[in-house]
Amino acid sequence: MTAQPLPVRVGLVLRALGRTLALAESCTGGLLGHWLTDIPGSSEYFLGGIVAYSYDAKERLLGVRHDTLYGHGAVSRETALEMALGARRALGADYGLAITGIAGPGGGLPDKPVGLTWMALSGRDLELAESTIWSGERAAVKHQSAEAALTFLLRIIESPEARA
Repeated sequence: MTAQPLPVRVGLVLRALGRTLALAESCTGGLLGHWLTDIPGSSEYFLGGIVAYSYDAKERLLGVRHDTLYGHGAVSRETALEMALGARRALGADYGLAITGIAGPGGGLPDKPVGLTWMALSGRDLELAESTIWSGERAAVKHQSAEAALTFLLRIIESPEARA
């Protein structure tokens, strides 16, 4: 028996919990939303996503504070957390999942290399973020980042605390 794809597993858990999800995507450019909407019936738990690539879009659409963006950068724990909260609030979801990163090939800095990705999850009593650094071409970084974000989400919502 083959394992179910991540988007299917995420949907099954969200459906079982009776919870909804909103996305805030930057470096993945809508890839997460695409994967989730490939699943028939995903409208039961997936409310929508906001692709906010520029600083201005992050501020206007997701409510990321100007000071956060210019103090910490678009690819930071702080920005990812504000993006997740912004998506959750904007779409009225139980969970907001955000992803922001540097897909490359340019844009890296000594302290923020190409491949750095931050993902964050916001819930009623939940605020978590973690980062990873990927290697490879732009498309590979985007794919790995999207997969990691769904794995991150699944790990958290499958925990006993999420079921409470």
